Amino acid sequence: MTARTAAARRRLTGFVALCTALLLLAAATACSGDDPEPVTLRVLASSELADMRPLLDELREETGIRLDMEYRGTVDASNALARGERGHDLAWLSSDRYFQLKAKAAGRTEERPLATSTMRSPVVVGMESATADRLRRGAPDGQISWADVADAAADGSLRFGMADPRHANSGLAALVGVATAAAGTGGALRPQDVSCDRLRGFFAGHALTEESSTRLADGFVRRQGELDALITYESELLALNAGGRLSKPLEIVYPKDGMVLSDYPVLLLDPAKRAAYDRMVEWLKSEPVQKKIMERTLRRPIDPAVPRLPSLREPVGNALYFPDEQAVVDRLLDDYGDPRRDKPARVVFLLDFSGSMKGERIARLRETFDGLSGADDSRSGKFVRFYRGESLTVMRFGGRVLDERSVTYEGPRDLDRLRAFVGGGDFDTSTALWSSLDRAYAEAAEALRDQPGRTVSVVLMTDGENNAGISLEEFLRRHAERPKEARAVRTYTVRYGEADSQELHRAARATGGRMVDATAQSLLSAFKEIRGCAE
Repeated sequence: MTARTAAARRRLTGFVALCTALLLLAAATACSGDDPEPVTLRVLASSELADMRPLLDELREETGIRLDMEYRGTVDASNALARGERGHDLAWLSSDRYFQLKAKAAGRTEERPLATSTMRSPVVVGMESATADRLRRGAPDGQISWADVADAAADGSLRFGMADPRHANSGLAALVGVATAAAGTGGALRPQDVSCDRLRGFFAGHALTEESSTRLADGFVRRQGELDALITYESELLALNAGGRLSKPLEIVYPKDGMVLSDYPVLLLDPAKRAAYDRMVEWLKSEPVQKKIMERTLRRPIDPAVPRLPSLREPVGNALYFPDEQAVVDRLLDDYGDPRRDKPARVVFLLDFSGSMKGERIARLRETFDGLSGADDSRSGKFVRFYRGESLTVMRFGGRVLDERSVTYEGPRDLDRLRAFVGGGDFDTSTALWSSLDRAYAEAAEALRDQPGRTVSVVLMTDGENNAGISLEEFLRRHAERPKEARAVRTYTVRYGEADSQELHRAARATGGRMVDATAQSLLSAFKEIRGCAE
């Protein structure tokens, strides 16, 4: 072998060795690089998050994380989680407040799942512009409140859609928001704030419901000619306005007394998936992704550095507290008026027209009925006024039932007739409290035979003591012998003037109602206090 050949071989051997080293280095670099291992996470998600699908494809491409999404209504998903349902690595809910309450009430002692907010959207009201203009003109400061919405719903001038709060978070958030506004305390709802259902007037306008906000929006599109408003997420309303499915866009109203905000937290259910969870939420919270979320779903970014779209620059205003007691939410859901099944209530007003009611006292009573018919424009007055569909019976009594009048409120003339009846008539010289109440129960029993399942209640107002007819003991004996449905009718007594508080309290308690004392407050305030209980 010549020296030249040997040198050539050495150069070739070196070149092969170099190429081998470079290949090994490339392979080692590929194996030890930053690309994470692909992983699939099982996620229990709120149904409205289906609009995130395109972004989830990008999540998989950029992070290797694939989400296997199971969609349910937020309330349904929260109930499942609170029961301890297994099979998911994460939960991604529009809000986790209801889940946390349910878990606490169930006595679960394990540490709360790690939760990270990903975006925000308040539950607000989309209104036809003409409706919003009308309500704004009637508001002293030109700002629409939940009380204004309730007032318009009660008088029949506003019909709206709202998701079922027993399944969907948008419906539950709306229910909490309206009830918080009705309580007027400025804080989280307490059990005493919901002891009476003061939302019946509001729900008189509830004409469309669905079990998810997405189906609700679809239903509103189909029935937009029949409805005046839609209560749902701001993002849903913005999407409807931009989607070309409405004959005219809805004006988005942010009620001045506040609204409940959803923050779409991701919850870590399986701690073994913490590394993938951290990668996922870091990606979701990054500025480029926050911008994409805003642009594609019209939800508000949690990152304050992300410039808002013009449609998302309206201040949210007062964010209302969610209740911190499960009993409060349970009571709200129990009282919820589903337009597909609920019958409007019937209330029998048993009013004392004995001689002691002449003059100022009867004038106060007439003012009270004016206020309940819509003349009281206070916040509380708007929530507890008479509402469309409600059946109202007034029985004037002295030593016996003197006269009676019944109306079903379908329009202003019905309330005019009722107020005229309260404003007229003669007075009697005696007071047969318990005979008159017995007569009211006989009529209630008849009404329940005609319409089983309807809510009937009695309001008894008197300024004196029983001095004619049967005794309280005899009334209670007869009451105990009535059919079960009639015994379920509650009586709420209003003590006025010199009425016997002990007897009124006893009668109310025996029927499941309670007494309100109008000697320490106005008669209107006393009647407002029991509105919602007496329905």
